[in-house]
Amino acid sequence: MVFGPRPQRHFKRQASSCLFTSETPSDRDRSTTEILVLATLYFIMPTTCCVKNCHSRSHDKEGNKTALRFFRFPLWKRMYGEQVAEVTKRRRMAWVAAVRRRDITFDNISKSMRVCSLHFHSGEPSYEMLENHPDWKPSLLLGHDDVQMTDEARFQRSLKRKVVAEGLHAELTQEELDAEPPQVQPDDMDTEPPQELPQDLDAEQPVMTSAECEFCTSRQALIISLLEENRQLKEELEEYRMDESFLKGDDDKVKYYTGLPNFAMFQAMLLNILPYIHQGKRKLTAFQCVLLTLMRLRLDLPTQHLSHLFHVHRTTVSVAFQQTIEVLYARLSPIVHWPSRDSLMVSMPHQFIESFGRHVAAIVDCFEIFIEKASNVHARAQTFSQYKHHHTMKYLIVITPQGFISFVSKGWGGRTSDKHLTENCGFLDKLLPGDIVLADRGFNIRESVGMMCAEVKIPAFTRGRAQLDAKDIEETRAIAHLRIHVERVIGLVRNKYRVLHTVVPIHMTLPCQGEDVTFLDKIVIICCALTNMCESVII
Repeated sequence: MVFGPRPQRHFKRQASSCLFTSETPSDRDRSTTEILVLATLYFIMPTTCCVKNCHSRSHDKEGNKTALRFFRFPLWKRMYGEQVAEVTKRRRMAWVAAVRRRDITFDNISKSMRVCSLHFHSGEPSYEMLENHPDWKPSLLLGHDDVQMTDEARFQRSLKRKVVAEGLHAELTQEELDAEPPQVQPDDMDTEPPQELPQDLDAEQPVMTSAECEFCTSRQALIISLLEENRQLKEELEEYRMDESFLKGDDDKVKYYTGLPNFAMFQAMLLNILPYIHQGKRKLTAFQCVLLTLMRLRLDLPTQHLSHLFHVHRTTVSVAFQQTIEVLYARLSPIVHWPSRDSLMVSMPHQFIESFGRHVAAIVDCFEIFIEKASNVHARAQTFSQYKHHHTMKYLIVITPQGFISFVSKGWGGRTSDKHLTENCGFLDKLLPGDIVLADRGFNIRESVGMMCAEVKIPAFTRGRAQLDAKDIEETRAIAHLRIHVERVIGLVRNKYRVLHTVVPIHMTLPCQGEDVTFLDKIVIICCALTNMCESVII
């Protein structure tokens, strides 16, 4: 039982009634003796700690005072300014959370509640403005693990490191670093009983001590330097964050991560792509989805690596990649188109005009992409390439004399011959009467091209002769000199987008749902379209 101010007043009233009533001297002496005994018990009643499972007392069973000290809960100082009010409010809440008792809340704390010195590293609370100090709130022996254990030595070391780093060690001496800030006055039992606190906390008068002024002045330079350091760190963080500012105005970054020549071209592509990307509930923005997809095509980055760069799960990266490829295929595939005859003749390079006039419409060749070995025996036989000695998918690529890709076929098994692929991929339907097609010796398509009233130029064969005629040699040299441009374009596409150099998973070679093209076909078309957005290899 704890006796407060009310029992004390009760004792006084009882004593007064005994002195001024018509009791006999013996009764009055007995009553006075009882009151004196109760008053003695009141004033020597030990103070206890309010923390759960803490049995600390200010006096032992024999009435001797212990070495423990007891501290009241901090006040919410609302009249000392906005900063002090905010700090003291957080401190009071921190004490309530540390003690963790249902009968103790922020607005309902009994005046008799105390916290003993056993719950502080230094044996007493720290100065209220040192929010990072280990003793800013109780942290030891609290009976639960909700409050993390603090380390006073670590706090002192971090404080010294900050001071030394900012060049303030000459101003702040070792004594100032080790000196304890103003502490909360303990509730010593030898002093007079504490006076009753006012009910209205707003009635407190603000008092600014000189210690607070000196503390704020000495730390002003440190605060300014920390703010500047925080600003610099934010700027550095923005540079490494994969958002709109990552590539802004940096052509070298754009060329490395996307393969496009400059930021202006990248921004023009985004205007055509971003409105059609459905973000949904994903953590990635539409811009990040496009950037992620281009980075994977360009650098062949693994899914796990991209998930670390964009701070998302690898499943999110895979889904974003697949959906963005669908949008890019729909929006960029028109860039790979067959030009009109007039546009070809107007911009025909002079080296083609000198050799074949203005009638060259296409330069054709095939390239192969490695794929995984299929489990089906028939599919395995169709995809094995005798030329590459690997399972591949073969594509026919056609470029204009100006060096731009005008046609890309669907993927065929690596076993398919160049002649069969050219005659069945839809390329011949693009030719007009009088067109000239430049091809390699493997493209024995003279008859099929002739049926379209066009002509194919391939290097001449010796056919049992010792050597070629002078006319055939000149024509073969011209064909080889001009046909080499298609190989340069193929090398540019494959080197620019490294995903075409790797072994593609077998599931990418399966037709997409409801479509007659595979996922790999879409990737090849996108890479060719992005290459057309760059400078031509033919100058």
